Amino acid sequence: MRQHVNPLSNNFDEVERIPSLNEMFDNFKLDLHLDIGCAAGDYLFDLATSNTNWNYLGIEIRAKLIEKAKLKVREREIKNLYFVFGNANNILNDSHCEFIIKNVKSISLNFPDPWFKKRHYKRRVIQTEFISKLSNSMQEGSLIFIKTDVRDLFEYMNFTISNNLTFKEIDKKNFNYSECFNPNKIKTNREKYVLKNRFEIFESIYRKF
Repeated sequence: MRQHVNPLSNNFDEVERIPSLNEMFDNFKLDLHLDIGCAAGDYLFDLATSNTNWNYLGIEIRAKLIEKAKLKVREREIKNLYFVFGNANNILNDSHCEFIIKNVKSISLNFPDPWFKKRHYKRRVIQTEFISKLSNSMQEGSLIFIKTDVRDLFEYMNFTISNNLTFKEIDKKNFNYSECFNPNKIKTNREKYVLKNRFEIFESIYRKF
C-alpha cells in the first residue's frame, strides 16, 4: 500500500537546517550516496552496515518515518548514515543544501510514488527542472539509479532524464556493482515484494558526462 503525501503542500516550503557532511558523518571524506524517498530507511540501514566504505543520506517526505529512522541510527550508533525530512526538490534546490548535490557520487530513486493521474504528474519527484539542477551541480561521472514496477512511470522518468544531454544511460549488464554504493546488490522491501509476486521491474542507470 502506497502512502500518498502531496509534495506540493505548503507544509514543505520551509527547509530544515541541513548539517554539513562533517556533522552528518564520522568520516565525511567517504563517497556519498543519496537515496530519495527512503521511507523508513530499511534499505539504507542494510547498505550502511554492510558497506562502511560509503556514506549514505536518505531524504523522506513522511515525518514519522524519518523520526523512527533517526532514533534507530542513534540507538545503533551508525556513523555513516543520516536522514533528512522534507520534499527532496525543495531541499536540493535550497542554496544552503547545494553542497549535497555537489558531493554525491550517486543518487537512487527506488519505486517512487507514481501519481497515476495525469493532473498529478507535477507531484512526481522527477521533473525537468529537478534533473536540470542535478546536471548543473553533480560531478562528472556521478550516477543516477531509477527503479520501479510501474511501466508508465519508468517511461516518464527515463524520458525526463534522457532528455537532459548531460546524462547518458549505461548498460546495466556491464556495470561493475562492486565499485558502487551497493556492491552486494541489496534489495529494497518493495523490490522483494515485487519479485515475490513475480511482477516486472523496470530500471536504468545514468552517468553524468
